[in-house]
Amino acid sequence: MQKHLLFLILLLVSVTGCLLQIEKKSQMAINVSFPETATKEKLDGRLLLMLSNNDGDEPRFQINAGLGTQIIFGMNVEGMGAGEIQTFDTTVFGFPYESLADVPPGEYQVQALLHRYETFNLSTGHMVKLPMDKGEGQQWNKSPGNLYSKPFKITITEDGVKGVNVVMDQVIPPIQEPKDTEWIKHVKIKSEKLSEFWGRDMYLGAHVLLPKGFEEHPEAKYPLMIFHGHFPSDFGGFRTTPPDPNMEPEYSDRFGVEGYNIIQEQEAYDFYKRWNEPDFPRFLIIEIQHPTPYYDDSYAVNSASQGPYGDAITYELIPYIERTFRGIGEGWSRFLYGGSTGGWEALAVQVKYPREYNGCFAACPDPIDFRAYCLTDIYTDKNAYFYESEHKRLEVPGHRDYLGHVQITLREYNHMELVLGDKSRSGQQWDIWEATYSPQGEDGYPVRLWDKMTGDIDHKVSEYWKENYDLRHILERDWDKLGEDLKGKIHIYCGDMDNYYLNNAVYLMEDFLESTSDPYYGGEVLYGDRAEHCWNGDPEQPNHISRLRYNSMYVPKIMKRIAESAPKGADLTSWRYK
Repeated sequence: MQKHLLFLILLLVSVTGCLLQIEKKSQMAINVSFPETATKEKLDGRLLLMLSNNDGDEPRFQINAGLGTQIIFGMNVEGMGAGEIQTFDTTVFGFPYESLADVPPGEYQVQALLHRYETFNLSTGHMVKLPMDKGEGQQWNKSPGNLYSKPFKITITEDGVKGVNVVMDQVIPPIQEPKDTEWIKHVKIKSEKLSEFWGRDMYLGAHVLLPKGFEEHPEAKYPLMIFHGHFPSDFGGFRTTPPDPNMEPEYSDRFGVEGYNIIQEQEAYDFYKRWNEPDFPRFLIIEIQHPTPYYDDSYAVNSASQGPYGDAITYELIPYIERTFRGIGEGWSRFLYGGSTGGWEALAVQVKYPREYNGCFAACPDPIDFRAYCLTDIYTDKNAYFYESEHKRLEVPGHRDYLGHVQITLREYNHMELVLGDKSRSGQQWDIWEATYSPQGEDGYPVRLWDKMTGDIDHKVSEYWKENYDLRHILERDWDKLGEDLKGKIHIYCGDMDNYYLNNAVYLMEDFLESTSDPYYGGEVLYGDRAEHCWNGDPEQPNHISRLRYNSMYVPKIMKRIAESAPKGADLTSWRYK
């Protein structure tokens, strides 16, 4: 009898606890709206709710996948109008807490933001809704036209929170385009190829650094150096004056260096001085702007969901720049370089257009062999988030420091992206790889490589990736066709403690390159000892310095390549003035 009574008491306590939890969850609701003063339009987009118990920046600037992240929840809205209320309750997915019910009691800043989508009628016959870049480089928390609220404080108790109304009455203002200077010019052209694909006018841009003596030497035509990377707001790393002596030094958490802002400006001024030295070769350098509705740049290749960016850059933008600024305009005179995203692009563009460019310098490239897609083998692994094991559950890391300390897992990266946008629309790293490499789905959006919630890999999709974008596989498969056009052109650099494990794919690529014959690849692959992302091939300088010298560090190797490979009769003199 006593046993039965004890059982009933425990059962009652358990049921009561569950009911209390359900009651608490039912009280977790935050309402979001916007007034007519913000806009009278009906809007599509991703509605985001953020909570922060850090009184620093606005919550919208505190969201990341690292240990210091604050809290975010997201939902799609279609045709949301002024005065319409959208409610965030316990069913809305969030990061790092999956539900509002999981958020600990406490005082928080609350903020909402609507990342606006526009409708695209693609040439493929699909209609998709995506965020159009507005000159900010696909930054959801800074994109002009997005609505947001001013942060204010709320208290979440053990009973939850309800009756909170967040009003998005602020609009992010337009961004001013950079102005031309004596040295730096800005180009923007309509791309016919991209406009046809996207069903509306689409543009490509570039920042062009002119050589010394450009106006004084109208007879000169110049080689072209193309610096690939993320969306550049203007040409970086070049200034004509020394650093302000009154500048307050700022500490760099990334590099552990005091006064890094001063170092950056000094390096930019030093580059200006090198650029003007009598013996420095006269080049054009460009940084390309090619944001897409999926990311801050296109990855510079053709793809099913983003369209023909590779062809548009190579056959529309580059020739336009060369005509406008007296480029030589031949493949032997064009060189590619960049790091991380830009490193992958430099190598991919060289591989995809082997005769249009005469060398690539790919630093810390994004995965160039998908057997090492960071720490996932997309061909043999069943799940991207967890190591295969019968009896334990171990998550795959996503980021480390040079000592191997892990701050982020792969699952966390992807779940944060899923909050920011479904259908590969987060504007973040894993989604842009998908938007670039995947086939287009029946709904017009990229097909998922893996289930974003569970990490289960779709191997039909991975085979598509392999045949179209696995650079090591493409080189190995097609070396008999590509080898002669690529020998001497491939240079790859990576730290052996890259934060994103990108060195693993470089090892695999090096294995293949060193096995080549008829012809031997004739380039180089170098590693930085204990170097993190993004080591770029300088063994003498620390990473925080060498990353500021991209625009001059490869010039000696480029000049050597020109001397060895320029065709007979090529112009090797008009641009070599003092």
